This record gives sequence, structure tokens and C-alpha cells, in this order.
Amino acid sequence: MASFHIPRSNSHFTWNRDLAPAVTVDPGATVSLEVANASGGQFGADASVDDVARLDFSRVNPVTGPVFVRGAEPGDSLVVDILSIDLDTWGWTANIPGFGLLADAFQTPHLRISKVSAHTADLMPGLRIPVVPFIGTIGVAMPSSGDHPIVPPSPQGGNMDIRHITPGARLHLPIAVHGALLSLGDTHAAQGDGEVCGTAIETSSVVTVRVHLEKGGARPYPMVETHPRSARQGRAIATTGIAPDLFEAARAATRGMIEEIVRRTGVTALDAYLVASVAGDLKISEVVDAPNWVVSMHLEKDILNG
Repeated sequence: MASFHIPRSNSHFTWNRDLAPAVTVDPGATVSLEVANASGGQFGADASVDDVARLDFSRVNPVTGPVFVRGAEPGDSLVVDILSIDLDTWGWTANIPGFGLLADAFQTPHLRISKVSAHTADLMPGLRIPVVPFIGTIGVAMPSSGDHPIVPPSPQGGNMDIRHITPGARLHLPIAVHGALLSLGDTHAAQGDGEVCGTAIETSSVVTVRVHLEKGGARPYPMVETHPRSARQGRAIATTGIAPDLFEAARAATRGMIEEIVRRTGVTALDAYLVASVAGDLKISEVVDAPNWVVSMHLEKDILNG
């Protein structure tokens, strides 16, 4: 089937069903898309914490596209095979005041620039994070007209930050408009489930996908068929939060992990917050023993052992 390439210049900062397609393809086509990092060009490899304080949120999370798929109609599913993600050699992770699970506790701008290789990212001296590239934002146009913000996800996908959308994975997206209008961006070198500080190891990339159609019977929400490489299987530590509210239980489990990272490594609490965001996995452990629910955060021990 035909192959297409979309340069980074074909990016947009809102979802809008009336955007002109960057390319028009048939089902089965392969498309490569150049992706900017989530700062939308506001951070470079020499960025400083002053750049975090000046971050313009109207320019974050640009996505490349859209891709118009012939034959795609509302009620169908767009099936996207993730073929490859070629990352840049650096990425950034930041604490952005007012953003993140513990925004009330961490109100100081903070930034770490990571050197990214094929297998690891050096988040800070002596602390390497395994690299598992994935697409943070991928979706199709929403049914209602007008501009819709990129950052919140929707039933059509978008900024889902599911770290299992890696090369080898398959994503099913419910189509809401003629042509589907697929766009993607916000690629990451690594992230924990929950992305608790609000950022992962954010990096630019070139993403290659193949698109297919499933006619009729679309699921109401996206579904991912994962690839084994996205699993974490090493020995881990797991902190917990127990509360009648899942959000508060998640906050408690995250605070516990931050304290554990500080205890084991001596890094600051703010740096430990970044580590939890790029490598700690929040999990709902149980929601059946009322009135309290249990959330746990898991972190592979090897990350803290250098």
C-alpha cells in the first residue's frame, strides 16, 4: 500500500472537525508523522527552569495531522498499528506550578533535561530510566464543531497518556466524523502509569503508523492491544494509599513513593516527584471493600539501585 509523510509544519493545537487534512489515504496506508515535543518548541535541549515559568499553555501538546481516511464514517473504528517511534536524543521533564496530581504540594518550577539513548534516559546523575517510547496523544476528530482543547482526552482518544501505545501495539478509535481525521503527538521516552507530576520524558520523534478500518460496531471508547515490551516485570517496591476516595488514595500512594525515593536515594522531594511521574505505575488494587479503596504505586527497584 501507499506510504505518506507529514512534516512537523502540519501541526495543530486544538481538535476541530473542520481542519483541512494534511493527507488523504486509503485503508492499509502507512503514514509517518514528524512530532514536536509537548512544549511546542518552547523548550530546547538547553532549556532552563526560567522557561518553565514562562510556558504558554496555549502552545503545548501540538499534534501532527490530520489524516483523512477514505471510507471512514461515524460508527466505524479506526484501527491504528504503531509501527515505529524514532525518538530525539534528548527529552524534558518538568514540574509546572498548578499542574499535576500533587500541585498543592509542589508549587516551584523545576526542569530536568534527559539524554535519551536507545535503551535508557539519564533523568539525573546516577538515575537512569528504561526507555519505552510511546504516543501520549493520539485521536480522531470529535463530533461537535468548533475548537476543542488538546489536553483533556475524550471518547475519540486524544491526550490519553497510555504508556502501552508503543511500537507493536494496535489502537482502536471510535470514529465520529467523515474521514476520521487522525492526529497524534506528545511522544514520550518513558512515563509511569498516572504521569503524576503532569509530564513524562517529553521528546520529539518521527512516528510511523498503518491505518485500517473496521466497519460498524465501534466501541464507545478507545481500546489498546498491547505489546509485551510495554510491560514492567522486574522486582518492585509498592507504596499504598487507602481512602474512601480514589483520587485521594492515588495522592497518598504517590506521596508515599516520593518519601521512599528520597529515603533510598537522597534526592530532593521535587526530583523524586519527577521520578514517580516517569517510572512509577499507579494501580487500582481494589474497589470492593467499602468504604475504603486501595491504590498502589509500583516502581522497579533497579531504577533506584543505579
